[in-house]
Amino acid sequence: MSKQIIGLCGALVVVAAIMAVSQFGSFGGLTAAVGGGFDQFGYNEKARIFNAAADGVDRILDGKVWGDPTYANDRLVMKWTAGWDRGNADGWSNPPYNDAWLDNEWNGMNGGSASVWHYKIKWVEPPCGADGTALPDGGYCIWGQFDVLMDQGVSFDSGGPVHIMATRSTPNGYGGK
Repeated sequence: MSKQIIGLCGALVVVAAIMAVSQFGSFGGLTAAVGGGFDQFGYNEKARIFNAAADGVDRILDGKVWGDPTYANDRLVMKWTAGWDRGNADGWSNPPYNDAWLDNEWNGMNGGSASVWHYKIKWVEPPCGADGTALPDGGYCIWGQFDVLMDQGVSFDSGGPVHIMATRSTPNGYGGK
């Protein structure tokens, strides 16, 4: 009798799992059902990630990225920290934001811009200078208070694949000084 009860319980667990998968598409879909998951643009705010065609990064699905169609079909993966969210929420006016960083990975292959780029950006004590100002770690300044730790990619603009390492700071991690 106890073997039958154990078998019945096991069958119920399997049925519940099948129902969850059919209801939500996968176990990962359960996250969306309880307040997480990706929105129609490609953002998962809870996980602090964007993963979709770049068209959605500006939260307008119009075949453009901030009005420009060049990169709209590129695949974009962005990851950021709670510090980045805090900075955005208060207009970067209440420093420090020592834990604020952003990682952007653009892939324009397969119907996109034909370029692939990876950027690592972190907040630094302002002012760090005008856009493009070289910084002591080997990175460069953008937006007055951010250090581009890494800017590298592959471009096909000159006819063939050319790897460009625009900058690579040392150290190249988000926690380095």
